[in-house]
Amino acid sequence: MGQTNQFGDMPVDDFRRYGYEIVDRLAEYFERIEGFPVLSQVEPDSVKSALPAAAPEHGESFDAVLDDVDDIILPAVTHWNHPNFHGLFSTSTSSVGVFAEMFAAAFDMKAMLWRTAPASTELEDVVLDWLRQMTGLPEVFEGVIYDTASVSTMHAIAAARERADPSSRKLGLSGRKDAPQMRVYVSEHVHSSIDKSVITLGLGLESLRKIATNDRFEMIAEKLEEAIAEDVVAGFLPICVIPTIGTTSTTSIDPVAEVADICEKHRIWMHVDAAYAGSAAILPELQPLFDGWERADSIVMNPHKWFFTPFDLSVLYCRDLDDLKKAFSLVPEYLKTDDAAVKNGMDYGIQLGRRFRSLKLWFVMRYFGREGLIGRIREHCRLARLFASWVSESSDWELAAPVPFALVCFRAKAADVDSANALNEEIMRRINSSGKAYISHTKLNGLITLRISVGSIRVEERHIEKVWRLLNEDLAAARGD
Repeated sequence: MGQTNQFGDMPVDDFRRYGYEIVDRLAEYFERIEGFPVLSQVEPDSVKSALPAAAPEHGESFDAVLDDVDDIILPAVTHWNHPNFHGLFSTSTSSVGVFAEMFAAAFDMKAMLWRTAPASTELEDVVLDWLRQMTGLPEVFEGVIYDTASVSTMHAIAAARERADPSSRKLGLSGRKDAPQMRVYVSEHVHSSIDKSVITLGLGLESLRKIATNDRFEMIAEKLEEAIAEDVVAGFLPICVIPTIGTTSTTSIDPVAEVADICEKHRIWMHVDAAYAGSAAILPELQPLFDGWERADSIVMNPHKWFFTPFDLSVLYCRDLDDLKKAFSLVPEYLKTDDAAVKNGMDYGIQLGRRFRSLKLWFVMRYFGREGLIGRIREHCRLARLFASWVSESSDWELAAPVPFALVCFRAKAADVDSANALNEEIMRRINSSGKAYISHTKLNGLITLRISVGSIRVEERHIEKVWRLLNEDLAAARGD
């Protein structure tokens, strides 16, 4: 039956009953997730065609809503929590993260002013300081939570622009004869969100200069130095360099310490993109891979990638958070308060209201603890190295890049580039269409390269063995063996 309270919410007894049922459903979902195809097997428009063209005129039974979740929504879900989701960056949520989302949704706070969301504002500072300590960053760094690394990095570039040209906030960039074209420097393997950031901020794609990489797909510091020198002579204004620790294609590591030397010499903002790999900095044995990031002006890392925190939660750390505030703080009359010495989240980005995201990171950090998080990430790295060893020992496969974290780039061998690309594309198509696993690809030196990412909280060695078996079966089938 539909709603019984004419103007209020669902009756509390119904909320309690359905709440228990939904938790049971979610627990069952996690228990039987391996029985689902990793990639949804539906055709385009399947969800649209199964639903009415207009919203219901009268309230419906919530049982009917849950039935449609089972019958319409679930078949169209790609299961990112599946232990054989190895494409892109393998991410997954934890059960305690789901609980935190429930609380955050129920509280429904909008963190704009401290007064509108004291718990959200202050807990964010606490958990980000915990994370800072876990990853070994100096005390000078303060953090802000956004939704994704794309948004975090865009804010970092905006802060860099503000520092390089404080008048840009008032005068903008368009039509100014006194404002030279700005430059942002990245490697050839930078994430595409950087391109979008310079577009969004009005810098334009021509402001983005991509620096060549070596045979390990790492930015060449000498090439960066040369590019900056050339641009200064040509009248450009270098404002930001973005080295990456854990690039998207290969998880390569740019020479951050060398880049820091160059940035300090030229007084250029250095933003470190550690969106994927930042979580791994909690492992003592991996700390050397992060050498130099403590000298950054800003750093991005995504707990929703490899810290078992439900999407979305991205962290931007700044050496001086006032740089971010200078770029974005704007207080209209209706938001002025008498609260002194408080932090208002609206001052640190384009958003006014912000979700209570810190709650889910707090739940995760408290439930698993530092040791539990280290153990899980360490195991993922072990499984990736194990998979890489199988590739190296095989006469049919070859590694395409180093494996510093938990991503393996590899390919099936073939006689020439065209046949190799066709063969690897066919293998990937076979695996992904089977629903048994999901892998993704990149292109390195003109060659289609397969990627296996290990990052699910539910992954075990048997899942890695499974995908290795599937790869070899599909290789044989693609070759017609």
